[in-house]
Amino acid sequence: MKSKLDNGLSRRNFVKNSTLATTGILSAGLPVGAMANVYGNKKLKLALVGCGGRGRGAVVQALQADENVELIAMADAFQDNVEKSLKTVQEHFDGVKKIKVNPKNLFSGFDAYKKAIDLADVVILTTPPGFRPYHFEYAINNGKHVFMEKPLATDPVGVRKVLEVAQKARMNKLNVVVGLQRHYQKKYLDLYQKVQDGRIGKITGGQVYWNSTGVWVRERKPGQTEMEYQMRNWYYFNWLCGDHILEQHIHNIDVANWFIGGYPSQAQGMGGRQVRNGKDHGEIFDHHFVEFTYDSGAVIASQCRHQPGCMRRVDETLQGSQGSVNTKTGKLTDLEGNEIYKYKSDMLNEPNPYQVEHDKLFASIRNGGVIADAENGAKSTLTAIMGRMATYSGKVITWDQAMNSNMQIMPESLDWNSNPPSMPDSNGSYTIPTPGVTEF
Repeated sequence: MKSKLDNGLSRRNFVKNSTLATTGILSAGLPVGAMANVYGNKKLKLALVGCGGRGRGAVVQALQADENVELIAMADAFQDNVEKSLKTVQEHFDGVKKIKVNPKNLFSGFDAYKKAIDLADVVILTTPPGFRPYHFEYAINNGKHVFMEKPLATDPVGVRKVLEVAQKARMNKLNVVVGLQRHYQKKYLDLYQKVQDGRIGKITGGQVYWNSTGVWVRERKPGQTEMEYQMRNWYYFNWLCGDHILEQHIHNIDVANWFIGGYPSQAQGMGGRQVRNGKDHGEIFDHHFVEFTYDSGAVIASQCRHQPGCMRRVDETLQGSQGSVNTKTGKLTDLEGNEIYKYKSDMLNEPNPYQVEHDKLFASIRNGGVIADAENGAKSTLTAIMGRMATYSGKVITWDQAMNSNMQIMPESLDWNSNPPSMPDSNGSYTIPTPGVTEF
């Protein structure tokens, strides 16, 4: 079935019809008193959907962002996650009366998100990303403001759904903040403005990195069904996570898109599994290298790695016709390597971008603004998916091929008796993508 957005789904149309700095970021910068306080001192009811570590952190930040917000509902696939999350948040606030979660409003299961969303004014979506398009759709269809973590989908069908729902959110003046927090980080905003002012000329290329040792592994426990095992160990299954090029490296890829001011026309690359290649590592790669090519001629070399004992690096460097910028050091240099600018951080007063996201969201809700992060979040999600498609297949993948692909690895509905989309063979191993063989 084709999405309503299929007509004209070219990358050129997207770049032409959108602003990569995003309407959301511009609206978020308005002073608090610039618009009428449409909510007054009304208590805003908050629901958390997805009770892992990121969800707990986001709830704390949301409760700190506004004097009159209360947590009233929580939902997760697993009841133990709900209970652990509630306890952690309660301990953090130690008696502050912002947590109004009645035991009957602690929901678990695949449909738990609906019950929590129905009770709230503002929703935090922090489940594994495969669920994001469907949770986002339900929240917007029911008139809720949303904070949701990146990435926004794990397949092109999900991306198209997010883009369609994003249009409805904007039309209905619902705020949507996406957890690509570099857009809310003072240093990145400062460097972005310097680049927009032409300090390094036109961006011609760059390198973006997320090279680390990897993340947790949750061992299979006796009696677990395959569905429960994969849900507990979600990072290693593409229908839930999308591979680490999407789940983590999207941050750096998004910065390249943001600073260049567009989305790549094509991607080609390579990747595989050399170190993290056991049965408990599911079906994802442990390294990816992608060249993203843009219409302007700029080429971004993107690399991400989950391999212990190797160089660790998470940052971005972009070269322009007159110089370069490094986001980690905060330096701009000329073509001879001479420093022409350095961002001066006030470490004691530098705002936490994770907190700023929520501060801006609630200020915008109170004052009638509209933050619209979902469109850029979806397009940067697609950029990373396009990179994954290139490394898995070994082929050149164009933006239009990726956007119009019918690939759907995330089912629209699940229950605990379902088999996951990826099943192990008789030896307990999963099918691994093979460059030159895997097709899209």
